[in-house]
Amino acid sequence: MKKKIALVYGGDSSEVEISVQSGKNVSSYISRERYDVYEVFLRGASWKVQLYGKDGGEAISQEEVDKTDFSFTYNGVKVKFDFAYIMIHGTPGENGLLQGYFEMLGVPFSTCSSFVSAITFDKHSCKRFLDFAGVKMAKDVFLREGHEYCVNSIVKELGLPLFVKPTNGGSSFGITKVKREEELDQAIRSAFKECSSIIIEECITGREMTNGIYRKNGEVVTLPVTEIVTNREFFDYEAKYLGMSNEICPAPISDELTKDIQELTAKIYKYMGCDGLVRIDYIVKGYDIYFLEINTIPGMTAMSLVPAQVRAAGIDMEDFFTTLIEEADKR
Repeated sequence: MKKKIALVYGGDSSEVEISVQSGKNVSSYISRERYDVYEVFLRGASWKVQLYGKDGGEAISQEEVDKTDFSFTYNGVKVKFDFAYIMIHGTPGENGLLQGYFEMLGVPFSTCSSFVSAITFDKHSCKRFLDFAGVKMAKDVFLREGHEYCVNSIVKELGLPLFVKPTNGGSSFGITKVKREEELDQAIRSAFKECSSIIIEECITGREMTNGIYRKNGEVVTLPVTEIVTNREFFDYEAKYLGMSNEICPAPISDELTKDIQELTAKIYKYMGCDGLVRIDYIVKGYDIYFLEINTIPGMTAMSLVPAQVRAAGIDMEDFFTTLIEEADKR
């Protein structure tokens, strides 16, 4: 009997549209010979199974998920899911909330655990964990909404330019590159619209690299490194999704630097206790590799970075997703 896969996308963050694109792209690559795949659109308390006819197109029915046992009923027949492939960027899919639900039900899922997801999703918490791993990172200042701060003191500590980021979130929503001291206050207010806590980081000037990693047969496998080149101030939403960047994979760097980045990716993945597919972003300045962030549910749209890395590695996409599902199901 085929395993029943719930491919869950949507969510409650600013990244919902990207999540839907990622989810539908992943759906196209999961083997229908091995699995029965159901797309589940999650938005707030509404979790709808999208049921399609044989010819695809628009959904012919949308059935509500029974959250007591992660199932749905259609034409009097109850279908209980065997596995959840989570493709929600942001809350509740990337911050551990959905993982906690599946852990309570005993339903296997594709990502890191609820604890690891929560820690890695929060930029401040993740960096504080990595402080003890000897990983190079930009200096930062942490703020919670409502707490007093001094713009002049922050600039004196971190210098200019600097970055203001929500601690939770992705797709560069709420991120501002600040070049002048008088811009900092507005950038802080903008970031607080996305999240109640923010992180302000010094600007490390260098080449932006990113590297995907996953497990196969219990062993970590690093994908080729990608260099991101953009004329934008940084790799923002427009650069990521509107074609305003050039992603070069494999990155035009030495074999030695490639190896160093991949080894650091594996070190961070293992140190943080990650599982499933993860992408880690860096700034490379000379021979120094500075950690930027961990993406435990990296984008999987047609324009996203990891699919290009998989293709560059010569891996068949259907085989790749089969590996991710079967490896997660062993945990």
